[in-house]
Amino acid sequence: MWPYCDAEDWSVLPPELNRRFNPAFNMASIKQAFNEAVERVSTVRMPVPTRLRDLIRQIRAARTAAEERTVVNKECAYIRSTFREEDSVWRCRNIAKLLYIHMLGYPAHFGQLECLKLIASPKFTDKRIGYLGAMLLLDERQDVHLLITNCLKNDLNSSTQFVIGLALCTLGAIASPEMARDLASEVERLMKSPNAYIRKKAALCAFRIIRRVPELMEMFLPATRSLITEKNHGVLITGVTLITEMCENSVDTLNHFKKECGHREIVPNLVRILKNLILAGYSPEHDVSGVSDPFLQVKILRLLRILGRNDVDTSEAMNDILAQVATNTETTKNVGNTILYETVLSIMDIKSESGLRVLAVNILGRFLLNNDKNIRYVALNTLLKTVYMDTSAVQRHRSTILECLKDPDVSIRRRAMELSFALVNTNNIRNMMKELLLFLERADPEFKAQCSSNIVMSAERFAPNKRWHLETLFKVLVAAGNYVRDDVVACTIQLISETQPQQGYAVGALWRALEKDTSDKQPLAQVATWCIGEYGDLLLYGPPSEDAETPVNLTEDEVIDVYQRLLWSPQNTVVTKQYTLLSLTKLSTRFQKGHEKIRQIIDTFGSNLHIELQQRGIEFSQLFRKYDHLRPALLERMPPMETARPQANGIIGLVNGEPEPEDEKSTILESATTTSDSSALLDLLGTTDVGVTMPAATTNKNSSPSSTTAHNNDLLDLLGSLDLNTPTPVAPTLPLQPQAPSTPMFSPTNNSNFLVDGLLNTPSVQNELPNMMIFDKSGLKITFKLERPPDIPDLLVINMLAQNSGSTILTDFLFQAAVPRTFQLQMLSPSSTVIPPSGQVTQVLRVTNMNRASLRMRLRISYTGPTGPVLEQTEVNNFPVSTSQ
Repeated sequence: MWPYCDAEDWSVLPPELNRRFNPAFNMASIKQAFNEAVERVSTVRMPVPTRLRDLIRQIRAARTAAEERTVVNKECAYIRSTFREEDSVWRCRNIAKLLYIHMLGYPAHFGQLECLKLIASPKFTDKRIGYLGAMLLLDERQDVHLLITNCLKNDLNSSTQFVIGLALCTLGAIASPEMARDLASEVERLMKSPNAYIRKKAALCAFRIIRRVPELMEMFLPATRSLITEKNHGVLITGVTLITEMCENSVDTLNHFKKECGHREIVPNLVRILKNLILAGYSPEHDVSGVSDPFLQVKILRLLRILGRNDVDTSEAMNDILAQVATNTETTKNVGNTILYETVLSIMDIKSESGLRVLAVNILGRFLLNNDKNIRYVALNTLLKTVYMDTSAVQRHRSTILECLKDPDVSIRRRAMELSFALVNTNNIRNMMKELLLFLERADPEFKAQCSSNIVMSAERFAPNKRWHLETLFKVLVAAGNYVRDDVVACTIQLISETQPQQGYAVGALWRALEKDTSDKQPLAQVATWCIGEYGDLLLYGPPSEDAETPVNLTEDEVIDVYQRLLWSPQNTVVTKQYTLLSLTKLSTRFQKGHEKIRQIIDTFGSNLHIELQQRGIEFSQLFRKYDHLRPALLERMPPMETARPQANGIIGLVNGEPEPEDEKSTILESATTTSDSSALLDLLGTTDVGVTMPAATTNKNSSPSSTTAHNNDLLDLLGSLDLNTPTPVAPTLPLQPQAPSTPMFSPTNNSNFLVDGLLNTPSVQNELPNMMIFDKSGLKITFKLERPPDIPDLLVINMLAQNSGSTILTDFLFQAAVPRTFQLQMLSPSSTVIPPSGQVTQVLRVTNMNRASLRMRLRISYTGPTGPVLEQTEVNNFPVSTSQ
């Protein structure tokens, strides 16, 4: 109502009234005109909001992202304006639209407080939208999150089961540790409610709370005892889920449920439920593709696996039911395959009978024949884990596994390759290598490096004879080309060196390969030139070989011409040219003629643009002039090399039940790494594998020690607290010998005397010191056994023992260490990179303490466990005082 005014004062009236009326009109006409004006104004300012379905249509009708943003921004602006009004009747609709906008990825945080207002509303429809908005828009980083605790507590005590369900769902979704502690008692009370709907929701909420706050597990333990005997399906499946989570996260809880088997009969109850599901037949309520309640079956099988792990008695109680599930489950549908897969995991994880394990492996073998790629991948992945438990059972499916190497899916091929190498043994080495070499020839580049290294390692372990071993390595060099790793080149050269009866065959076979184009096979060219340089006289003047393809009328000029082509080819790498140049220099002492032609070729490299080739050209030229009388002695044939082969990064271990021969244990030092402190630090920092070949002889003799020291200081600074102040004794620099490039891959450091004395002449060890437990976490235990040799007082020998006390296999195990620069650290190769359950891996560390300082060590441990890759770092500072004396 407008205020009373005199006829003379019209300024307080609306313009419409001022324009249409005068004092002669009565008051009724004025009121009618006023009401019409107010109705028009309210219609303009308060339109009915757009419905959610209309907003969805408008957004979907947008042709471009810009049009969509325009629609969303316009609607958000309107929603903001309505939020400013305290008593908006459209708040519920606006929050629903805001949640849809949030699902599209647009910011919607400004609606958080409005969600709280809807939660406080007595209407169920408002609460439902409010709780949904809280679950989507709130998290524990928001201040508004603290305001919802009281609302949740009030609704948890509501008399309506659906309101309680909304509160429990929201609490499980957004509970912070503080909120969980405040409301855990309310959830525990609701787990004992007579209403099955509430018990189900409360059990799920308890499951989420335990994940956030594991220490609250004990509070819910009494309430879980009755869940396993529930008749209601929803309560039963949530109870099994809750108990599984408890047993997985707490060893004490797991032991509690195992002890309850006597009078609470948890395992027999689970077995009974599972048996009823299998034998009950068709159940329309929970049937999926003809399988009765597959979700409950999978959850029960998983809980049985956890309860039966490392427990003979409990495993015995479930052997029969697992056999029934494995034989009675329908395999034509993917639902049945899911149950069978969970059954296989349970059989292989518990202490099951051998016949049951064979049945499980056979199920995985049937999976390999399935047309579904996902099922085949799951089968290969599971077989890769179980092959260490029952190799003979997996061997029966070897042909099917090899067929998977031809699968078009890259993931399946990778798993099949890893599993194939795990199946290699003495009996099948020839057939397996034939298939794997075919796979290597047609494999993608990403497979060639790993596959070639694994073939080399398999051939080294199980080769029937030296001739077959050499043929296999040559085939690898041809098939893998430039993707061959440096360890393959080193292994091949070492094998040729130590196998004197086959050197004639090797030099002939490599010469035939060298005559062809080797631009895409640089490692092959390196091995060939090294071999011809050492045994070139056998190529031309040696006795006839049994191999009919050996060249008969080969001349020295033809060999030199091939070398000249290799040296002038721009496609060959510098490393290959270094091998070739040194090999050509050695041929001057192997050939009877052609010395002058060889000298001329070498002289041309005295002005080469590459400093490494120029240095070799100048030095080797001096051997034909000033030091010509020393050339035959300096370039004589190298003696057989000691076995020190690096280990490939593959999955090859003692999986075939064959122990490693004792003589191999004493001589083969796989991945022997003789390092100074800087090399150990490089290993620890993960910078050793950089894909660059750096022979020891390629080091520039003019390199200043100060630059190397500065580089080492940078590495040491990265390690933090280790002592950096004590100066490091500098080893004397040896002059560069002409024959140095002939063994680049066997000189990890410049100190070759330390390599020979340390790796090949290991002294007898006595004077044992106390053992040290340095790491114990997640089932992996690492122990140091300290020993001191009596004849070398400055040397400490550390025998590292890594033990796997868990029930799952640990692969890709890598143990790395670094020490302060006052020490010298030498790490021999580990016995394996795979630690099976209850298995162990050993490795020897040799620490030289010249200054008698206190030993400290930084460790880095990495492996792949059941949850994926794991990386741990620790520091050992509690070595006994006697280690520094």
